[in-house]
Amino acid sequence: IMIGGQRKGGDQRLFLVYAAGNFIEATEDTPYLQIGEHKYGKPILDRVITPHTPIHEGVKAALLSMDSTLRSNLSVGMPLDLAVLPDDACEFSELRRIEAEDPGFHALSSAWSTALRDAFAMMPDEHSTPSDD
Repeated sequence: IMIGGQRKGGDQRLFLVYAAGNFIEATEDTPYLQIGEHKYGKPILDRVITPHTPIHEGVKAALLSMDSTLRSNLSVGMPLDLAVLPDDACEFSELRRIEAEDPGFHALSSAWSTALRDAFAMMPDEHSTPSDD
């Protein structure tokens, strides 16, 4: 189970609690926690999430992480549940279920796929076979 919260005026804290009762906490060194299938979506989180990532970018990274997992693991499927709790708030700023036909999620997924293909095409062919000229 994942538990998070904040005391008034304090820092937000996030814990991943295991069935045996032991837990880990998100820290400066590990600024996010992830449950479930994570090997496909973890790379983007490792590359972009820091303790200072703005909340809107964190949401985007989380959704792209899930998109990667959905594309690479057929046992993971929609819907996705998204809950966003800003600093010093007692209510979620966003709480929604993202269904398979969600146009915003599809647009984000499509834009990410295009950006990845474009970035890949720009990479040098370091291991290309030299030409015989």
